[in-house]
Amino acid sequence: MDTFTQDWHGWKSQRERDLADPLGWLALVSLDWLEDKPRAYEGLPGVWWQDADAAYLDPQGAVLSHEGERVTGVHRFELVNSGATTRVAAGDIEIEVARRGGYLIRTHDPKAPVLNAFRGIPAYEPDPAWVLSGSFEAFDEPRPTTVGAVVEGLSHVYVSPGIVRFERDGVEHTLTAFNGKEDGLLILFTDATSGVTTYAANRSLAVPAPAEDGSVALDFTRAANLPCAFTDFATCPLPPAGNDLPFAVEAGEKLPYERLG
Repeated sequence: MDTFTQDWHGWKSQRERDLADPLGWLALVSLDWLEDKPRAYEGLPGVWWQDADAAYLDPQGAVLSHEGERVTGVHRFELVNSGATTRVAAGDIEIEVARRGGYLIRTHDPKAPVLNAFRGIPAYEPDPAWVLSGSFEAFDEPRPTTVGAVVEGLSHVYVSPGIVRFERDGVEHTLTAFNGKEDGLLILFTDATSGVTTYAANRSLAVPAPAEDGSVALDFTRAANLPCAFTDFATCPLPPAGNDLPFAVEAGEKLPYERLG
């Protein structure tokens, strides 16, 4: 096995291990939007509510903890919209609190049927021909960019530092990029395979930090599904306008087994 293929299999194996986390995305079993009056939610301890700024939990005697500390009274969660989430531990489960316009709570349960039935992610065979060279062009100032979501009526706002240009079969294409990990970029896109052999809503591509001259490598063999491809309890963003490639990217992850039935 050549080094490229070996590295790709290592990436794929790590992806599948991450998804198989007993309290990860595949462990989701519920999603509830909070209301402005305290109320209980089926199967969850305590009562929950929100106002314009924060979410609240009254444990009402239940044994709960947040960031390692016991929650003994009303607890306030003020989060950034479309930003990081936080979790409350309740026995074997974790209740995730997120701000997505309003506040929501999601339950991660290691006994989730989707998690226990998980058998990996189908993918195209790795082909180095799908590693394309491109160039990153930074905006003068990062631009807030509003995108839709897989949940109707919901939107996300992300910061775009610039665009990526690349050629395929002599035709130039431009993609809006978001900030990724470790100074890298993240690109959300669809293409001619979307809704056919790959998940209809989107796939994501992590791009390493651009070189000093702005050059980047787009390794489409590592195009990955977002959590919404596996579960209905995710609120994933849709690609920004213009990030719909007119050709078939027959590389990366395919439609999950969970969506084939």
